[in-house]
Amino acid sequence: MASTDSEHAPVLDKDGVRLTIDEAVATVTLTNPAKRNAQSPALWRALAEAGRLLPGSVRVVVLRGEGKSFSAGLDRQAFTPEGFDGEPSFIDLARGDDGVLDATIAEYQEAFTWWRRSDIVSIAAVQGHAIGAGFQLALACDLRIAADDVQFAMRETSLGLVPDLTGTHPLVGLVGYARALEICATGRFVHADEAERVGLANLVVPADQLLPAAGDLAAALVAAPRDAVIETKALLQGATHRDYEEQRVAERAAQGRRLRDLAGLGD
Repeated sequence: MASTDSEHAPVLDKDGVRLTIDEAVATVTLTNPAKRNAQSPALWRALAEAGRLLPGSVRVVVLRGEGKSFSAGLDRQAFTPEGFDGEPSFIDLARGDDGVLDATIAEYQEAFTWWRRSDIVSIAAVQGHAIGAGFQLALACDLRIAADDVQFAMRETSLGLVPDLTGTHPLVGLVGYARALEICATGRFVHADEAERVGLANLVVPADQLLPAAGDLAAALVAAPRDAVIETKALLQGATHRDYEEQRVAERAAQGRRLRDLAGLGD
């Protein structure tokens, strides 16, 4: 099981994000429990930086939040006229050039995209509130372990907005179009039992077992041969846009690479 954060000096520790490395397992921790790990552009830049700082030895990344909530979503300061210090307010962005607005949102999204890289498997350990941007950050990961007190909700529509931090694609993939639409359009809470039943959570555990369960899963993933995991992840990710015959071809090609590698004939 992965060691706790305190046993390793942080590689990154700023703007509410801490990155620690324990051999093949990295831990990204949201570190502002007083604000329920509310998110901001500065936090998103720090999350993107954490992805860039991962050494090649890392195979599994565990994402967690300190305190009672994983992340209660976007800091409401974003909706004030002044916004965040040193940042353009959302109102200013809305009044500006379309290209600037698009580029700014694209920059925000970078915090949410690297978790599905082919060379790592990411696990979100989610407790308490995972709302809006918090829900989307959990959805950005490959796998989710939830505490039995978890409350997922997509509140953007309720605020007159849409989920734009890469959460819509994985949500539809996990629960289907109709349920995803209902969850987003109503903004309702999805609790632990439903999350596990519909596939939002791979596993639900008592809150005090959340981090040990994430550590056990990380250890199981690291135990498997790395190249086989990478090939399998790529196969499964690609299955959503291949038809049956194309997937058969992809399976054969991937297995050929594995067999040649195991026989010492790889590149």
